[in-house]
Amino acid sequence: MSIEPNNTYTVPQDWRAYSGVLSRRVFAFCIDYLLIAVLWVPAAVLVFFLGVITLGLAWILYPALYIIVALLYFGMTLGGSSQASPGMKAMGIAMARTDGRQIDFLIATAHIVLFWVLNSVLTPLILLVGLFTDRSRLIHDLLLGTVAIRTS
Repeated sequence: MSIEPNNTYTVPQDWRAYSGVLSRRVFAFCIDYLLIAVLWVPAAVLVFFLGVITLGLAWILYPALYIIVALLYFGMTLGGSSQASPGMKAMGIAMARTDGRQIDFLIATAHIVLFWVLNSVLTPLILLVGLFTDRSRLIHDLLLGTVAIRTS
């Protein structure tokens, strides 16, 4: 008997599982970053009070606070049991790995970091790639071996 269950499953091969995923990802992105902006406010208040307690040392976190909140948000939601962020759940999509294993915290945070790095380099082209690849995969999906699938 093992401690960790074997949570492997195959990625769907049916084209309907990937139909309309690209546009749903754009709307999920907007929803997720609105939620991150809302979560940033209590995090900023927490850092303020930590800064008072630490005599200003915690205030060093302010320039990177939005990034920290976004990494934790995606790491905990995308790397969680549902394999989707709240925005993705609202749009009826989830992420899956092509090797059949679940997305963990590290893969989820690497996914968002690669998204932002590639987005800053290839600005609009990052979404155009999804129009020409199988299963509407983006560049960071190809690099990490992930795919977005419809859940509804």
